[in-house]
Amino acid sequence: MKAAVYYETGAPEVLKYEEVADPVCHPRGILLAVEAVSIEGGDVLNRAGGNLTHVPHVVGYQAAGTIIEVGAEVRDRKVGQRVVTSGADGSHGAIRAVAARGSWLLPDSLSVEVGACIPIPFGTADDCLFEFGRLQAGETVLVQGGAGGVGLAAIQLAKRAGAKVISTASSQEKLDFLLTLGVDHVINYVASNLLDEVRRITDNKGVNLVVDPIGGEVLQNSIRALGYRGRVTTVGNAGREVMKFDLNGLMGMNQYVHGVFLGAEIATDRVYNKIQAHIEAVAKGELKVFIDKQFALFEAAAAHAYIESRQAIGRVLLIP
Repeated sequence: MKAAVYYETGAPEVLKYEEVADPVCHPRGILLAVEAVSIEGGDVLNRAGGNLTHVPHVVGYQAAGTIIEVGAEVRDRKVGQRVVTSGADGSHGAIRAVAARGSWLLPDSLSVEVGACIPIPFGTADDCLFEFGRLQAGETVLVQGGAGGVGLAAIQLAKRAGAKVISTASSQEKLDFLLTLGVDHVINYVASNLLDEVRRITDNKGVNLVVDPIGGEVLQNSIRALGYRGRVTTVGNAGREVMKFDLNGLMGMNQYVHGVFLGAEIATDRVYNKIQAHIEAVAKGELKVFIDKQFALFEAAAAHAYIESRQAIGRVLLIP
């Protein structure tokens, strides 16, 4: 099969488009003819400096397409079904091997391009807001990096739950887009002082919850933006900075910071069923997926570079 591979980690240019051996179907797995790949933040981070499980390495968490083979022990999947899949790697190829439990059925009304974008961003946002963030109707949540995949999902889920939403972005174009989603207040974190703006918006009370997919210095500001009994859920490290922050202030205000990793519980019934529910909600138009740009699979290096340029609003896809 054709795949975007690399032999060492580094800049986007390490990605090469090559012929590699087809993956083998595990007895409890499926083989997928990949039709759309959603490039996740973790894909970019892994390419830049993650572990190589194979050489050449095929990176990638999330892809959708049509099942072409089913393992001997699998009973709930069949050849010809359209699914979106999530796994530790292997999305950036024409064929993908993945555990059957790492697949979700796509409704007929949902395109593979849209379906490819749902499990990780919406599952992560849901856990950040509700399972670990304990968000309640009427509370105020600050979504850092609102124009990214997790940010866009978190905004929609928080608004649907009756929360007041503040979101940050780095350009006026992104801020204007976020306002179309019903965000109550937007903050340009490049042109404005985040903490001053949060204090102004909340009458100096601070926010109840921050969803922070960026980390680094942004995470420290997320903590400072909290009110009494405030919570921060931190996921990923889009900023690629060393995670250092001062915990002293948390005790006096009964606050906490909670790390979130969807992969640790993605196979549980709780998370698996919640992701399937999000897929159905997108199919019904209750939630939306925003696709910024599509690249051919052989353009994987350009696609990764585009994501790192921070121009995208929503998802960037690879099409084999």
